[in-house]
Amino acid sequence: MNPAPSIIVFTVASGAGYGLLFWMGLLRPLGLVPSSAGFGALAVGIALLLIMLGLLSSTAHLGRPERAWRALSQWRSSWLSREGVAAVATFAPAGLFFVGVIGGGGAFTTLMGLLSAIGAAATVFCTGMIYASLKPIRQWHHPLVTPGYLLFGAFSGAVLLTLFAAFWGAAAVPAAIAAVLGAAAFILKRAYWSSVDAAPPVATMESATGLGFIGKVRPLDPPHTETNYLLREMAFRIGRVHAQRLRRIASLAGFAAPAVLLALALPFGGALGGIFAFAATGLALVGLLAERWLMFAEATHTVALYYGQEPRA
Repeated sequence: MNPAPSIIVFTVASGAGYGLLFWMGLLRPLGLVPSSAGFGALAVGIALLLIMLGLLSSTAHLGRPERAWRALSQWRSSWLSREGVAAVATFAPAGLFFVGVIGGGGAFTTLMGLLSAIGAAATVFCTGMIYASLKPIRQWHHPLVTPGYLLFGAFSGAVLLTLFAAFWGAAAVPAAIAAVLGAAAFILKRAYWSSVDAAPPVATMESATGLGFIGKVRPLDPPHTETNYLLREMAFRIGRVHAQRLRRIASLAGFAAPAVLLALALPFGGALGGIFAFAATGLALVGLLAERWLMFAEATHTVALYYGQEPRA
């Protein structure tokens, strides 16, 4: 699949925003992050900003952005529509949560924070299911795709929360959470890649034509003399060497290194801990962008068989 920059920005930015909103809504009532109005305004405000940035960038991939609102009406059958409904529904408590943390908190703010956390998790779950429900793309129709979206969002949100909390000298709990999630994300992503590399293709030219009993099937002539939409979007190819390099960047720089840095930040704290948190945030961003780019670039749609491209095993 063609890795559209708008979708990559959308999934990374909105995932981090929803993850940050989730942890703020969950940890603030427990007193595990700073309760000051300044910290709350910064963390929740950045979360909302990232969510809005992600949603706006996603409209750049639409042919008719002015009709995007119509997608909300198909929530009974479409995960894309459910994602939109969940995102819109989350904005109300999230906005009230933002106002509440500025005003000093209280029971109502706690309730809005918990509702925001639930809405954030539901929205990211719907985002993951958009891809996991697509059977023609075996790399997406996989049991680890949706858990991966949830885990990566929670991880990136925890990393951002650690960075912000470091300025208030209270980054211990977010750093511990982010370190554990980073290690879990590393394990999950490596398991996902091992699984999709070993899985057989959904279809081959032989199975699609029913001529496999004869032997190897190949097209006599290309179906088109020029490129078209399907070739640009559905038959994108990435070299195996480049894919392996980006996998190392995503898994090591994106998950393993931030987890180690955040674990080191726990005993040191102070300015040094803040430096570790800052470095972990930068590495996590680079790794997540590489991971999301690969999620599209390595995806093989069965329609590519029509154009003579054999699916990779």
